[in-house]
Amino acid sequence: MSRPLAPGAPEVAADHPPAPATDLSPIAEAVTEQDAAAFVAVGDRFDDDVRYLSRFGGPDRAYAVVVTPDRAVLTAPALFDEQAEREFVRGAPDDGVAREVRTEKQGDPAGVRAAAVLDDLAATETVLTPASIPHDAALYLEDAGYELRSTTVVADARERKTEAELACLRRVQSVTCRGMARAEAVLAAAEPDGDELLFAGEPLTTERLRREVDAELARHGVRSAGNTVIGAGQTAADLHYTGVDHIAPGETVLLDISPRGPHGYYGDLTRTFTVDSDGGWERRAFVAVEQAHETALDHVEAGVTAGTVHEEAAAELTAHGFRIDSAEVGLTHGVGHGVGVSLHEGPSLRADTPLEAGNVVTIEPGVYDPEIGGVRIEDLVVVTENGSERLATYPIRFTPASPE
Repeated sequence: MSRPLAPGAPEVAADHPPAPATDLSPIAEAVTEQDAAAFVAVGDRFDDDVRYLSRFGGPDRAYAVVVTPDRAVLTAPALFDEQAEREFVRGAPDDGVAREVRTEKQGDPAGVRAAAVLDDLAATETVLTPASIPHDAALYLEDAGYELRSTTVVADARERKTEAELACLRRVQSVTCRGMARAEAVLAAAEPDGDELLFAGEPLTTERLRREVDAELARHGVRSAGNTVIGAGQTAADLHYTGVDHIAPGETVLLDISPRGPHGYYGDLTRTFTVDSDGGWERRAFVAVEQAHETALDHVEAGVTAGTVHEEAAAELTAHGFRIDSAEVGLTHGVGHGVGVSLHEGPSLRADTPLEAGNVVTIEPGVYDPEIGGVRIEDLVVVTENGSERLATYPIRFTPASPE
């Protein structure tokens, strides 16, 4: 049986797009430019850099990716040889970097196996690594005679999304909108009863609303990843509230939904609703945040300094009488951040660097008062040469709408 959804929920394709392939040429070029032997990353499927480099959804046991100017090697963990071959080698793009999977000595630590690959392929003793390389792997590489040099080349490459990555982000964001639509439909159907809202005859809580959202996400093959944040009243001022709170008439209900799709890419969408409002702080805050959201979107385009977007949104909130850069009251966070295989990655919209076409960022101004509540509006956009494009659209409404 289909679930009622609020108007504005996008249609969602039956299947997810194919897994994107990673162009390793920027990493190979960095190795050449810095006169290094190779780039080495070590981690498991929960390490976003390693997952991005390999596209290998292996186990929670560490493995290594070694990239030289013309070759990339994945040291597959035991029992995952075929999957590593399929995802790392057969799915590789034509980027000039040959892929191979090595399966020898699978009982050895990943750092030891990475050093063995370097012994076969390396021409120098300098190795580039991300700053997050596990300590034990770094020690194994150093014990093998390699000098480690930290690099941000993977983080930099991840900031510029390809069309295949954008397809994954659009898909998960469209499902995120469906989750929001389900929550809005529940709120619209809720009936005031004294200081409570009743849904289907029972008191409506943030946990019950979260279950409705997560079930809708699951119907479309997307998992919440524990990132369905819902607060009401005072808990709406908590940026990461995942507890249980009763929802009362007239207070803000803030829903921040950030699920992860099957290829590892995140959606991110926030809306704030109020049921049976009589205006006051909630309405004034909503109007201010909505205007700050529009102002921020107007300033997003390639070449604009990222921090400018934050400053313009903050100025709009100040003009409406709200504090900015406060620890607890007003705007307490940056107006946006990058999203990809990590929920929070570059670029930050507080950075003193220009935005680039292909950056995917959130636009999420908000204001909060721990004694009253919180209001935030957030969309996920891709930066273009002449502005930005929402990866999926969802209406902005103060009062939740009933299904059509």
